[in-house]
Amino acid sequence: MSDSTLEFSYLNLPQCFYTLQKPASFTDPKCLLWNEPVATELNLSTYKITPEALIRALKNSNESYLFKNSYSQAYAGHQFGHFTILGDGRATMLGELVQDKMNSFTKRVDLQLKGSGQSPYSRQGDGRAALGPMLREYLMSEAMHGLGIPTTRSLAVFTTGEKVIREEPLEGAILIRIASSHLRVGTFEFAAIQSDPSALKALFDYTLDRQGLSWVHQSENRALAFLSYVMQEQIKLITEWMRVGFIHGVMNTDNVALSGETIDYGPCAFMDEYHPKTVFSSIDRHGRYAFSQQPAIIQWNLSRFAETLIPLIDQDSQKAIEKAKAVLTQFYQKFFESWHQMMLGKLGLSSESLSPANRVPSEGSSQDEIEKDQKLIADLLQWMENHECDYTNTFLDLQMQNFKGKHYAEKEFQKWWNSYQKRLKEDRLSDKASLLLMEKSNPKVIPRNHQVEASLKAATQSHDLSQFKRLLSAVKNPYDLKSEDAELQEPPKEDEKVRATFCGT
Repeated sequence: MSDSTLEFSYLNLPQCFYTLQKPASFTDPKCLLWNEPVATELNLSTYKITPEALIRALKNSNESYLFKNSYSQAYAGHQFGHFTILGDGRATMLGELVQDKMNSFTKRVDLQLKGSGQSPYSRQGDGRAALGPMLREYLMSEAMHGLGIPTTRSLAVFTTGEKVIREEPLEGAILIRIASSHLRVGTFEFAAIQSDPSALKALFDYTLDRQGLSWVHQSENRALAFLSYVMQEQIKLITEWMRVGFIHGVMNTDNVALSGETIDYGPCAFMDEYHPKTVFSSIDRHGRYAFSQQPAIIQWNLSRFAETLIPLIDQDSQKAIEKAKAVLTQFYQKFFESWHQMMLGKLGLSSESLSPANRVPSEGSSQDEIEKDQKLIADLLQWMENHECDYTNTFLDLQMQNFKGKHYAEKEFQKWWNSYQKRLKEDRLSDKASLLLMEKSNPKVIPRNHQVEASLKAATQSHDLSQFKRLLSAVKNPYDLKSEDAELQEPPKEDEKVRATFCGT
């Protein structure tokens, strides 16, 4: 790559979408974690972005070439259903790294500081971040990447040498985050309320170009095509969350990235015991963002996104609404197909009955097959809920036929197991192919809450990163657990359970 300077295509948008500003300067920044594989992948050396360069820049941000065009983004969002004007209250965008140039499309990724000080959008907050939440996002985002789920990445964590005041003084830190973009549903919500209608059009055109969606330009109705695309990407993402038992915790519209990446790891957690209403976030008092609610919430968020596109869909707003509804009404069928296929994969079963050619019942009565599989899945999940079975380990037990627990000896499970074995024999996949599908679908290890909290406590209170790094290493390769890390598969004991997680702001 010949060009070694950051680019700023986002700054071509109307000025209402951002504020030029530099991050705060910090007294004694130190690099605590540096993700060398990500740095190598991004070719950061050509940009002269190194831990040493960042330390110098953070000590005197006003003089650093790295921050010459830095800015914070403006956006809006529905937070727990209530509309609010927002923005990067504690984040500064350094710029865009050019990764590839293909004909008319330039692939870029954003480089962002999180915890970098106050901005015009801080809403009286200090704009700083504590070390614990920044380590948590680093760990969780790398775990999601290891699981093969679209996500922002973490490049580094720096301590700042300063204290931040929450309920008590805490060590300050900055996370450096990488994302294919930070365009959100909330960005479009912000555009839709601007007095100048050209702001929405400018954002729409920029988003298509930024995400390389040239095919949308050829569509009869570009806005509808984009809505359909975003819906499909969100369905894929939520399906993947459900596959591994992930609960985001704050699925506000400002936390929905249009790229289809998981973004903003606040009070997120992975489920231990299976229960569809599982909630960990300390601020989600009514279960709005519970595990099983995530599909319904993303559909709600997509409806808010569709509302912003109304002027671009049709000049006649009523016609535009009807056209948008026609797209959104497909959500649950498409999500069911995606989720159903995923669950079959966890059981090592083919999803042939869901292929388009078989969607209409024929001689083989594929609809009956779908309903039988649906019952097989539902019965298993109900049994797991009734017996408080561990979500991750139950599927590993099925995969390895490791039935040591007393609950596996009960008639209810034995009856299900017999039905499952019959279904396996009827499936088109060979035993080997079925096992490979299960191995690909079911992680051996996840970042369990009690282990995450224990590692963060050691890191923040004793400056001991050994436990954190061990867990990080394991969750980066969740399908290939080392024998010495087998204890990381263990669910928490009763006195180890973490029942609430916090966003850290």
